[in-house]
Amino acid sequence: MKKISLLSQRGFTLIEAIIVIMLTGILAVAAANFISRPITQYLDLSRRADLTEIANSAVRRMSRDIHLALPNSVRQPAPACVEFLMTTNGGRYRSATPGNFMQFDSTSGTQFDVIGPLSTAPQSGDFIVVYNLGIAGADAYEAGYRGIVDGAGTTVNSIKLSTPIQNPLESPAKRFFVLSGTSPAVTFVCQGVGVDANGNGTGRLYRLSNYAIAPATASCPTLAANTTTPLLAENVDSCSFTYSSGVVERSAVLSIRIGLKKAGESAKLYQDVNINNVP
Repeated sequence: MKKISLLSQRGFTLIEAIIVIMLTGILAVAAANFISRPITQYLDLSRRADLTEIANSAVRRMSRDIHLALPNSVRQPAPACVEFLMTTNGGRYRSATPGNFMQFDSTSGTQFDVIGPLSTAPQSGDFIVVYNLGIAGADAYEAGYRGIVDGAGTTVNSIKLSTPIQNPLESPAKRFFVLSGTSPAVTFVCQGVGVDANGNGTGRLYRLSNYAIAPATASCPTLAANTTTPLLAENVDSCSFTYSSGVVERSAVLSIRIGLKKAGESAKLYQDVNINNVP
């Protein structure tokens, strides 16, 4: 009768199985760390790129609008906001006969010719501003310094005013600017800036418009949490504007600083915007 060898039936011992499990676990942990680090780095890089793109997009939008600012209309009640009057068109007016010329001493509606046609005709209710210096008596934030367009009789070649410009200073270059009658003023404002416990910025950057122009302002506007005001950026952890007016009739500079933070990753952007203040 054939005997079966016990050695041929021998399997793994418990110790051997434990050693195999331990070695497999160590290899799995090493492999996980090897794989997770590039994934984590990719996610961090992607998050940082998203923050940079958001900040860059916001700065580009602000720069585009600020380049259209009425000369000498930029003002700052606080570092967290900046306000200006945005132009929609502009040209040169006729200052003497023959033809209809700008009359600064008129108390009734006036008609003046445009030297060189405008790209589009101003709409009824739009504002006409001449020689804004941003000082008392020559400030477009004051209602009397803005003429109001009468749509009837206004074309690209000639503009009729239903409300005349009161006591302005005549422009040496005979220039005038057109402001929207519905939303001439624009404010960029940062609100709730800070960082929460999870490393996320808590602030938001808004573009505020469609509000009544105030002759003076002492503080940045405060927006409700459920506001429908257009949002340019969120997760803002730092934000400031610095306006250097320079010399009247020369270029001014608005410095924009904005920082975004999300899940510990951050992106900061700084840009100077040149503003033509020649009225």
